[in-house]
Amino acid sequence: MKSQLVAESAGQRTFVVVLDPGEEAFAQLTAFAVDHGVGSASLTALGAFETATVGWFDPGEKTYRKIPVREQCEVLSAIGDVAIGDDGRPSLHVHAVLGLSDGTTRGGHLLDGIVRPTLEVTLVETPGHLRRRHRPELGVALIDLEA
Repeated sequence: MKSQLVAESAGQRTFVVVLDPGEEAFAQLTAFAVDHGVGSASLTALGAFETATVGWFDPGEKTYRKIPVREQCEVLSAIGDVAIGDDGRPSLHVHAVLGLSDGTTRGGHLLDGIVRPTLEVTLVETPGHLRRRHRPELGVALIDLEA
């Protein structure tokens, strides 16, 4: 992984992060947020994965149904945010649309993705710090604007 701070003003930083082949995207982006003290941000990304797993949230079961993508796929779009989780560490929430070789797509909550050949991410800090709190009644952690 390589990164560069490309803009900074009024306490807001913009980073470009480029992941290398073989890196697991979700873990690497989480590590980047931890290492750079990013507690509140939005992110966008594009690139490709050799394999990935996205998830569809099942509200009845309060869990993600895994949708494995076991082939090379294009990251057509990935958007998400960073907020501080219940454990006090940066927590990512990323959705992705993945394009397959036949032109079909798979999409959902990004659970994991092995980069091949690259993933290019723009991460923009937002003023203040967002908190993500687990909501037991929903089975998921969501941004809590009252925190």
